[in-house]
Amino acid sequence: MEDTSEQDERRRRLAAWRTSGRTLWRSSADRPVGERLAALTDDASSVYDLDEWTDVYGGGVVAELEGRVAALLGFPAAAFFPTGTMAQQVALRCWAGRTGNATVALHPLAHPEVHEGGALSVVSGLRTVHPTAAPRLPTAAEIHASDEPFGTLMLELPLRDAGFVLPTWDELVAVVAAARERDAVVHFDGARLWECVTHFGRPLEEIAGLADSVYVSFYKSLNGMSGAMLVGPSAVVEEARVWRHRYGGQLFQQYPAALSALLGLERELPRLPSYVAHARVVAAALAEGFAETETETVPGARAEPPAAPWFRVHPRRPHTHQFQVWLPYDAGVLNEAAVRQAEESGVTLFRRWFESGAGPPGVAMTEVTVGSAGLEWTADDVRLAVREFMARVKSENGRVGGRDAAPAD
Repeated sequence: MEDTSEQDERRRRLAAWRTSGRTLWRSSADRPVGERLAALTDDASSVYDLDEWTDVYGGGVVAELEGRVAALLGFPAAAFFPTGTMAQQVALRCWAGRTGNATVALHPLAHPEVHEGGALSVVSGLRTVHPTAAPRLPTAAEIHASDEPFGTLMLELPLRDAGFVLPTWDELVAVVAAARERDAVVHFDGARLWECVTHFGRPLEEIAGLADSVYVSFYKSLNGMSGAMLVGPSAVVEEARVWRHRYGGQLFQQYPAALSALLGLERELPRLPSYVAHARVVAAALAEGFAETETETVPGARAEPPAAPWFRVHPRRPHTHQFQVWLPYDAGVLNEAAVRQAEESGVTLFRRWFESGAGPPGVAMTEVTVGSAGLEWTADDVRLAVREFMARVKSENGRVGGRDAAPAD
């Protein structure tokens, strides 16, 4: 459980984000329970007949959602899961049985390796190998050069912890072909597959069609409440339903999550290309803002160092509507500056910062998401917000006795 101080900080952040007049993204999890339920009640009738009976262990609106997603991604069958963690474990377990090989090739930064507590091995009896440790998806050459056979290649599209990065379309096609040449099946971790269309320049059905099975999430890009979908061949999906029950995922009723997912498909999915396009504007403006000096913003001012002593916007041209920003300050300093900016000016530029983990001490990273609210920002708005944010960072850094880090080599 969170300690009291963390709970208080979370409430403070949520209050600041909710009352901000300008923000790059608003999450459904930022809203109070009553407000979220009222919005669902008001909007759900536009995507489903609310006079229909509720779902019971599937059926109803859940079956409607399954059919919609299967058709959208070009697969014959789909099964709704309460979580993506469960959906992927089940998918990989099913493929292990069919291929006779319980080894899964995936990236060491992939979600199952970083965020699931070793569940693939501990719960599902699977073993993992890593074709590459580079901060990108593996190449076809690396798949061919893998030292041992594997039954399934899992590709996370985009690879979130490497910066929401994607290969080119030709690279993706080549990687899939390389796996098939090694008699492996291909599974896409498509938690954020929805926003890959712009980068690949291909429709969802064509992207998903490269894989043997695909998992997609509803609460990330589509702003749903929760839930995931596994799509694939009918026989695999039917087996997955059996394993879903065994794993405790056969829930009695799931209509709130299913309704919010249908709303996301109806409202958010068509807008994702505009979010991706504007994320590129925001990323460029952030880099310009961090690199600006006082002489560039105030005529006649004496020369000053850049707003940030060192920074990274990664990727420089985002592949999706999400990307990373890195700064050479402690996460606590940056988080306090971010929440103060929201509280004092009504502008939420950044949400939460985290220590770099494997990187050097004193370097922190945040993930930036550009959603519908972010479309209102101009490049000038972003640069101004950066200047105001960095002023607070330097003030907070001085208050806690810190010292600006030297630029990286």
